[in-house]
Amino acid sequence: MTKIIAACLMLAAQTYAVPPAVLVGIYQVEGGTPGQAVGPNDNGTYDLGPMQINTVWIPELAQHWGVANNTALQWVKNDPCTNMGVAAWILRNHIDETGDLAQAIAHYHSRTPRFGYAYRGRVVTAMRSKGLLRDDATK
Repeated sequence: MTKIIAACLMLAAQTYAVPPAVLVGIYQVEGGTPGQAVGPNDNGTYDLGPMQINTVWIPELAQHWGVANNTALQWVKNDPCTNMGVAAWILRNHIDETGDLAQAIAHYHSRTPRFGYAYRGRVVTAMRSKGLLRDDATK
């Protein structure tokens, strides 16, 4: 993780009151980089930047920011701090909606349980591999 990504991640975590360790786990699982667009996915969308933000979010973000869709897409794809901020915002919205961090992590990837739960498991594994979560943390 570069210093810029780390700084952006910490700022996003603080701004949206989400656990930085979870954002690190998501970042490790997503494995994206600034400027990257991966796809197309089965539904024709793409995943953008370090946190692989799906383009399904672009119209809502563009409207919120008061910019054109293409501008929002470029910001999310190319600016690591914008990308991390959007990831934290998405996670915060899922936390607020579900009231459950574990469910929010699953929903970050998919609301389809078999996909979401598998993703949550990969994030937890990534957090453990970085020393950010211990096996006895939930006991």
